[in-house]
Amino acid sequence: MKFKIKREDLLKPLQIVLGAVERKQTLPILSNILLSTKTHFLVLAATDMEVEMQAKVTLTEPAEPGEITIPARKMMDICRTLSAENHLEFSISQHQLLLKSGRSRFSLSTLPASEFPKVEEIPGDIEFNIKNKELRYLLESVNFAVAQQDVRNYLNGMLLEINTNTLKTVATDGHRLALSVISAEQEFHKKGQFIIPRKGITEMLRLLEDPEKTSTLTLTQNHLKMVVDQYTFTSKFIDARFPDYERVIPKNVDKEITLERDVLKDALTRVSVLSNEKYRGIRLQFRADLFVISANNPENEEAEEEIPVSYSGEEFDIGFNVSYLLEALAALPEGKVKLSLMGVGGSLLIESLTDPNNIHVVMPMRL
Repeated sequence: MKFKIKREDLLKPLQIVLGAVERKQTLPILSNILLSTKTHFLVLAATDMEVEMQAKVTLTEPAEPGEITIPARKMMDICRTLSAENHLEFSISQHQLLLKSGRSRFSLSTLPASEFPKVEEIPGDIEFNIKNKELRYLLESVNFAVAQQDVRNYLNGMLLEINTNTLKTVATDGHRLALSVISAEQEFHKKGQFIIPRKGITEMLRLLEDPEKTSTLTLTQNHLKMVVDQYTFTSKFIDARFPDYERVIPKNVDKEITLERDVLKDALTRVSVLSNEKYRGIRLQFRADLFVISANNPENEEAEEEIPVSYSGEEFDIGFNVSYLLEALAALPEGKVKLSLMGVGGSLLIESLTDPNNIHVVMPMRL
């Protein structure tokens, strides 16, 4: 195995592939990346057994075919420090990878490529193309609501639901829910629900930098594969059943107000300064033509802000975690938003009048 490559041609693919490597590994091979060379291509791959990332780089000079695995983070640290003016020359000698660049020389330990685990290739049940900006919209609109290390493993991922002519993403941590939907450019003959793990979502977003490009998604019973340009990402699905999210979304609401997103967002941000740092609770007060946001903390400090609105229903107070409200509003576009409830103590439904395909539900909290 022997090849030569420009530092700039290697650096970005190496950074992308490195995202699949976990810092703490029980298997030494999972701390390595796989380097494979064909005559005109270099393929880099990394995995943590749940997700796998591959990058294919075109070489300007013919290479000597071969494959080997090397320590991922050491390789990244070395490449960052090398000069962009010199080519990187790689070769193998006595189970060591030799790297030369200008007057610099490095010798890295290796492990056989045969030990590197590879995600099984299964024919896809569903395959489609989607614009990067649309896929990013679906992911970013709900990603923040995914649970972190919840014992209910189905909450530690995002639901991707495919219907006849729509794509929908849903995430919930049990305290709030985010839902986003777009119309598909094609009609799907197979429907399905798939739960993508949190790390999978993060790695997918890293590949969607160019909004004008298109990604190809292939779904099987157990895996998702996404191809973008020179990158191929594969993730296992969470093997569980996602809860019935439709039951969480308030129906037949009887109390609602409409106001500018930024006005509400700024008011919540100001009032939250004096909320309880641990519980982050704030009080929403619905009054005749007035919406009042207030907070206090154990130091007997208080904050209150009034916003004129059109409201003539029953007057009541209700508490929410202000962080959940702010994260929901941040996922919505500028313009007017509608806050709706069913009953005095129900969940809060947050909808954008600019983008009706992006909705959020937040459970109330006791203050």
